[in-house]
Amino acid sequence: MFAKRTIYFIVPLAFFAASIPIQRGYSQVTEQRIVRIAELEIDPNHLTAYKAALKEEIETSIRVEPGVLALYAVSVKDHPNQIRLFESYSSQSAYTSHLQTAHFRKYKSETQTMVKSLTLIETDPILLGSKSK
Repeated sequence: MFAKRTIYFIVPLAFFAASIPIQRGYSQVTEQRIVRIAELEIDPNHLTAYKAALKEEIETSIRVEPGVLALYAVSVKDHPNQIRLFESYSSQSAYTSHLQTAHFRKYKSETQTMVKSLTLIETDPILLGSKSK
């Protein structure tokens, strides 16, 4: 009888536990997390050079700056000179530090004549999720 009651209790409990979503790869958003979106329009004549400078800047930032959590660059479909950047930093101080690095200043210097317009959008993160490779 005890075994039967245990099964009636354990089996539904196991199904309930299995139905609870596990949020692997999701980050609890704290007030300190900085997430920005940058909208850029690049001079089409300099698009290849801009992409090379951007690639170098993003790869270096991710590799050497612990406070840089994510940097993603995309272009608007059918408008390759309209670039959108998604930036995530662990804190305001990590973002401020990023702006002072030699590689970021090099990127800004190299690309200043390539960028026709730049709009920075401040955000309030809600939920940030990612999946490991």
